[in-house]
Amino acid sequence: MSAPTSTTAQAPLLQVRGLNVSFGGQTVVRNIDFSIAAGEKLALVGESGSGKTVSALSLLRLVHNAQVGGSALLQGRDLLQMSEHQLRGVRGDEVAIIFQEPMTALNPLYTVGDQIGEVLQLKKGFTPRQALAGTVELLASTGIAEPARRAGAYPHQLSGGQRQRAMIAMALASQPKLLLADEPTTALDVSLRGQMLDLLADLQRQHGMAVLLITHDLNLVRRFADRVAVMERGMLVEQGAVAAVFAAPQHPYTQMLLASKPERDVVEAAAASVAPPVLQARQMRVSYAVPLSGLKGWFKKGAYVAVQGADLDLAPGQTLGVMGESGSGKSTLALAALGLLPHQGSLQVTGTDWTEAQRNGQSRALRQRIQVVFQDPFSSLSPRMTIEQIVGEGLLVHEPNLRQEQRRQRVVAALAEVGLVQDPSQAGDWLQRYPHEFSGGQRQRLAIARALIVGPQVLVLDEPTSALDVTVQKQVLALLQRLQRERGLSYLLITHDVDVIRAMAHDVLVMKDGHVVEYGAVQQVLERPAHPYTRTLVQAAA
Repeated sequence: MSAPTSTTAQAPLLQVRGLNVSFGGQTVVRNIDFSIAAGEKLALVGESGSGKTVSALSLLRLVHNAQVGGSALLQGRDLLQMSEHQLRGVRGDEVAIIFQEPMTALNPLYTVGDQIGEVLQLKKGFTPRQALAGTVELLASTGIAEPARRAGAYPHQLSGGQRQRAMIAMALASQPKLLLADEPTTALDVSLRGQMLDLLADLQRQHGMAVLLITHDLNLVRRFADRVAVMERGMLVEQGAVAAVFAAPQHPYTQMLLASKPERDVVEAAAASVAPPVLQARQMRVSYAVPLSGLKGWFKKGAYVAVQGADLDLAPGQTLGVMGESGSGKSTLALAALGLLPHQGSLQVTGTDWTEAQRNGQSRALRQRIQVVFQDPFSSLSPRMTIEQIVGEGLLVHEPNLRQEQRRQRVVAALAEVGLVQDPSQAGDWLQRYPHEFSGGQRQRLAIARALIVGPQVLVLDEPTSALDVTVQKQVLALLQRLQRERGLSYLLITHDVDVIRAMAHDVLVMKDGHVVEYGAVQQVLERPAHPYTRTLVQAAA
């Protein structure tokens, strides 16, 4: 039976009134009021730190050491007044959760079938045989291929999309009335995001359950939700129907979020430019050794080809965007460009071939010309080193003759260039801090400063904004655009975000299964894609 998609006159499935959440006497969520009708899809949006995840998880008292006040009525029963024993009957049964990162949410020591079957046995009283049959049926309902075989796989043996489907199957095992989906598509490629949203919407209609979607991706909200509630600094500042709020946002914070789409501000390529490329590949091939099955595996290894026959040219002062799903070969291409993977074919940086440089002992000089900014700044910055040590580390390698004071001056100048230090004379306090003392956007600026300090000509940007909120993403992209104009930098931009490609790139290279399937100017590729795969990626991001 089809479920309603808007609020009805009936009592809401969940009614939250005056929700407050505190830690150690400090209030982080203040007087939150919202409701969800049966079968409705409500999106709770806001930047990191706005309180949206804490608010949702506090309803089931899943936030450690939190003091929670107010009321949360689930069909008339107050979740916040229930005992721990009573809540165990609600968690995973009437209210289920899909977490942001399935790889960390799933137990790596058990197969996905065992983990889904455990829910069926605990919540539904199934026998082991019934649980196995139910697990396969649930996996099949999520569209996962070969569900019986996938049930016997461990989480690391599944792709990102398959792991997320397994998480959805586990959440649906007890047929919940309400599903809390905490950033369920953040770790997925753009095409997989669309598939997961369509799957959730289809399953929501089939089961008639309500969905509370927690996200900072406004495109997902527009595509999926019936209503939206916007949070800023622990307070609910605006809520209403998605169409109404997006068409005429009333609160300045909502207006800012909706206006945070990346803007194009780059120096366009000169039509008659004849400058030699700073990065060039011809018939580049990258392969990995893999074990062979059977007796052959005792004597030799096979080869998995991750990149096959790639050609590319990156001009000075321009950006080449590389698009593709996980496993398409784009990250392998980036690692090869950095000289971190062996390759066949020709791969040159500023006219010098990587293979020749490594053979002649000149790879250190070449590494100074090409640097990298990684996807997650928190994991790429050492937690044991101060900011001065992190940003200045490259100078120890490439300019070892600098005195400590000279090196410090260069570090301060780099921090000022990326907008972290306004007054160089007051930079001393910043230099002795550690990465955990900075926000996500500040950490990414630190990562950019670390790459720039050695004076590279090429930056490899590996998903540089995917871990950031939309407003911070816009700031970081504006910084990269300014640095490109001022320094004449060239960027090899690896991303699955079509809006980022549209804002930053001059040319686009599309990869699928290790092959380049389309390559050309950004306007041509994005506006008039020739390959069906490119059209799929562009349409999924619309």
